[in-house]
Amino acid sequence: MKIIMLGAPGAGKGTQAKMIADKYGVPHVSTGDIFRANIKEGTELGKEAKTYMDRGLLVPDELTVKILLDRVAKEDCKKGYILDGFPRTIPQAQVLDAELEKLGEGIDFAINVDVPDNHIVERMSGRRACVECGATYHIVHIPSQKEGICDRCGKELVLRDDDKPETIQSRLDVYHDQTQPLIAFYTEKGILRTIDGTADMKDVFKTITGILGE
Repeated sequence: MKIIMLGAPGAGKGTQAKMIADKYGVPHVSTGDIFRANIKEGTELGKEAKTYMDRGLLVPDELTVKILLDRVAKEDCKKGYILDGFPRTIPQAQVLDAELEKLGEGIDFAINVDVPDNHIVERMSGRRACVECGATYHIVHIPSQKEGICDRCGKELVLRDDDKPETIQSRLDVYHDQTQPLIAFYTEKGILRTIDGTADMKDVFKTITGILGE
């Protein structure tokens, strides 16, 4: 079972990926985590990636795919894996497909967690974080007992820069420009499944497991 998670920032695909990983006993593979692990362990691929990152450059697609394939070749991925955060563009998807094809493998499902922009802006801009202990809340879904004050340590809750509506919209614009074309790419391959991400988290998960098979 090889799965790619798609969806805009804040759509909840990371949460669903973790739940799928737990249920089916396959790793949740995040490219960010892989980069950090390779750099920390000082692998050859990690050293090569670091030369780009240290200069503030994007790691080339071919190298990113090499690092990814090195990760999914490990024993814990024998039953499958869930890719979260990669591919982000059509060229990345094409390189991934080509390399998997050489191994006689391929992606089974691309799960698109679909949430309209206005829902995402509302969802993310309602988040609040404690300036002291880092605890997180939501003004609608997980409010603190006293408005603007952390339940845990009594310090102020703030709207982080990343959660400001203008920042969220900027990230969404990048997603629509670079990543959304993957929906058509995987539709053409016949492996895309789109889920209504505005539903309750448990209902979204139930829909996904219905697609993957209980």
